[in-house]
Amino acid sequence: MAIPELTEWREQLRARKGNRPKGPELPLVEDLPGPGGLALRRYAHGEPRPVLVFVHGGAWVIGDLDTHDRTCRRLAAACGVEVLAVDYRLAPEHPCPTGIDDVTEVLRWARPWAVAGDSAGGYLATLACLRLRDAGAPVPTAQILLCPNTDLTLSQPSVEEKGTGYGLDADFLAWAVEQWAPDHEQRLDPALSPIRVPDLRGMPRTVLVTAEHDALRDEGGAYAARLAEAGISVTYRCEPGLVHGFIQGMDLTSPEAAAAHERVFADIRALVDETDRVRR
Repeated sequence: MAIPELTEWREQLRARKGNRPKGPELPLVEDLPGPGGLALRRYAHGEPRPVLVFVHGGAWVIGDLDTHDRTCRRLAAACGVEVLAVDYRLAPEHPCPTGIDDVTEVLRWARPWAVAGDSAGGYLATLACLRLRDAGAPVPTAQILLCPNTDLTLSQPSVEEKGTGYGLDADFLAWAVEQWAPDHEQRLDPALSPIRVPDLRGMPRTVLVTAEHDALRDEGGAYAARLAEAGISVTYRCEPGLVHGFIQGMDLTSPEAAAAHERVFADIRALVDETDRVRR
């Protein structure tokens, strides 16, 4: 896909998302500059709440503050948290590791309670946590990863098993990985595939949710297992019957997806309650 075609695709996606219901009204929704001039959007309640940084998905090449606005509003309203959404720079104009750099700097700047992301956003969120951990910097208390990419080699069985006919095709995944990591050696670097990072100790308490009919299902599940093996507290669930990206508006058409959304919200509320108990 050429850059002009990608630009048009981004605009079409933004227009489609704009036609969805807006989502819950909140006391305060504002755009503000972040570190390095990154655009951020804050969803707040008018009183102090735990801050959750949200990193949008989109295969590293699409997505922005508007495409995930409804999702962020629903997270803030349903979970009682302040959400800070990040408009990180996209590939191929800004390939690896730019997105990791951007999310890491926002986490350093905001010092949030948690970080969350869907798809490629989950990938960036967890690699930013790894970057902070390795630097000896404060790491968020929790990470919430929804259908995340975790393996740039795309070698898990579900890529072939679910990579045709379920919305997220294996051919598109391979193309997207090439835009993000154009150097073949990057795609083989264990440090750029969370599932392959040798030592995961010191990572945050994790909620990781996958979907049955998702090409990324197995790499998400394997990453949850690796985190648990490293002694990290992990809540893992594979949602039956659902496809990749179910967190993005599928509640409007699917009762099963709506129920899955409520389970994610409940997981986040439980993390908030757990954190409050520890602080008391």
